[in-house]
Amino acid sequence: MSTRLFSTIFGAGVGFAVAAVPACAADDIEAKVQTCAVCHGQNGVPLDPKTMPIIWGQQQSYLVKQLHDYRSGDRDNPIMSPIAKGLAQDDLRKIAAYFAAKSWPAQPAAAAPATPPNGIAQCQPCHQPNFEGGPPAPRLAGLSYEYLVAAMRSFATDERTNNGDMPKFMQMLTDSERDAIARYLSAL
Repeated sequence: MSTRLFSTIFGAGVGFAVAAVPACAADDIEAKVQTCAVCHGQNGVPLDPKTMPIIWGQQQSYLVKQLHDYRSGDRDNPIMSPIAKGLAQDDLRKIAAYFAAKSWPAQPAAAAPATPPNGIAQCQPCHQPNFEGGPPAPRLAGLSYEYLVAAMRSFATDERTNNGDMPKFMQMLTDSERDAIARYLSAL
């Protein structure tokens, strides 16, 4: 009888421990993403959309890549690089999955976008026809004009090099074409 009681108690303890691990892991990710929410927003709207992207509802593969690039030094940012370097490699996918599962934040209805600008067709194979992204490219529709134009300029001037194709694409466009593309995408 004591063997059966011990087995039952041991089995219950193991079952409880196994059940508690995912709960702890989920709580751990919840705690880690609170750091992200300080800048990227509790409701998906960044503190400063002009300099910070929306990450809620963004493509998971893209978020993993950016966190990895900040962590490895392939992409540099005075705030993001130290944060990413402080994350365990295993957490990068979990954090990316957390934000990818969120809904893209609702934004006030913008005026209907104008005719698609010159040069934007080269963006569609990766970013998809509606610019809502897909593996491996991020959603561009609805990001702020300022963030988009700064990102495109960074690729065009080789300041941002964590994507082999983007610098070439952005260098083929003029400043005014990049400006028009950013205005168009931000209005979607």
